[in-house]
Amino acid sequence: MLDKILIEDILIQALSTGGDFAEVFIEEKFNTGLFMIDGSIEKSLSGKDFGVGIRIFKGLFSVYAYTNEVTRGSLMETSKRAAEAIKGTNSDITINLIKQDIENRHKILLPPDKVGKDRKVEIMKRAHRAASSYDDSISQVRISYSDSVQNVMIANSEGLWTEDTRTRSRIGIESVASKDNDMQTGSYRPGALKGFEFFEDINVEECGIEASRIAKTMLNAKYCPSGKFPVIIDNEFGGVIFHEACGHGLEATSVAKGNSVFAGKLGQKVASDLVSAVDDGTLENEWGSSNIDDEGTPTKRNLLIENGILKGYMIDKLNGRRMNMESTGSARRESYKFAPTSRMTNTFILAGKSKLNEMISNTENGIYAKRMGGGSVNPATGDFNFSVMEGYLIENGKITEPVRGATLIGNGPEVLNKIDMIGDNLAHGQGMCGSVSGSIPANVGQPAIKVLELTVGGR
Repeated sequence: MLDKILIEDILIQALSTGGDFAEVFIEEKFNTGLFMIDGSIEKSLSGKDFGVGIRIFKGLFSVYAYTNEVTRGSLMETSKRAAEAIKGTNSDITINLIKQDIENRHKILLPPDKVGKDRKVEIMKRAHRAASSYDDSISQVRISYSDSVQNVMIANSEGLWTEDTRTRSRIGIESVASKDNDMQTGSYRPGALKGFEFFEDINVEECGIEASRIAKTMLNAKYCPSGKFPVIIDNEFGGVIFHEACGHGLEATSVAKGNSVFAGKLGQKVASDLVSAVDDGTLENEWGSSNIDDEGTPTKRNLLIENGILKGYMIDKLNGRRMNMESTGSARRESYKFAPTSRMTNTFILAGKSKLNEMISNTENGIYAKRMGGGSVNPATGDFNFSVMEGYLIENGKITEPVRGATLIGNGPEVLNKIDMIGDNLAHGQGMCGSVSGSIPANVGQPAIKVLELTVGGR
């Protein structure tokens, strides 16, 4: 995307005022987005982004600049202006970039740019037909389709020079069920690090039916009671609670500055003995995976918690300096407009040995959260609240009737210690995660878990 000599010159310019590390991130990204309401395409977007980010370290001080003007003059000027934030001099700077080829773990069978828009629209129509015909109560169906191909080149003053391509595809189905003046929404949004073959690997009709099933079920549900109950949180997107309430607290972005409840607790017990959790950016073709992170470090499987003991954090280069620890291949960014920092990739609790029906039968009275919605967390304290998209009462060890309006309120570390059963049905869900380095694709996941007690907010 840029030639070697130009990149070396940019790095030399970046270090000219006393910096001790410099990095160039080059991005070329192609995006397609289609939006359908009630069977008709409402919006179609496609485009290309190209730009360069330049980052400089001096000790723990960091400077970041970016530009989409990619002439030699503009790039050298951007590097010079970034370097002016650092006071000092460097002489006799020599940089020799050595190309590092990486193994591509994520094979793409059908690149999205080889597929016509008509085939993409037909996928959406199939999902729409299935969702809208599910039940007479379904009053509206919204479908979104997206694919992207991101090419990145990363080089730094340590001699690293490497490239990666990330191809992602996703479909989102949102169904609205209505009755009188009441409306409820259900959604399902699968995605993967794949090309158009992703839509041949899944059943889009089943995805549409699932979104409408949730909407209809919640339309006919009564309001959830409030209080403190045992709660069973099912698999797949149920992992969003661990992602938000605990995962962000394990990112060096928070840990390095002491803004995390998990700071300084390596080797200590932070969860139930049943809990082991990892962040794994190497999982083949998963939504949050890549071959390298956005600093050029190969992704890896990072053990976070093992049998309740805190084993590791997710670390990027700058925060690794602050913590005197090595990068774990966890640096991510939305685009060249953002400096990278430590972020999750595919984060999940490992499977246990319990069966879901066993967990339910062992719960006298409680709440079964089959599908989770969105929420928020304070990483410094671990306090969180999450909405339940689809919930049910558990009475006398059996699932009885659906309930809506449930909110789970708690504290991440406390919840980890109150998990007394973990299922064997590990599954992943896909989402977009926002933080200081922008919005990035991330998998959440877990088997079903039973929490001894959680505060449940109702109407």
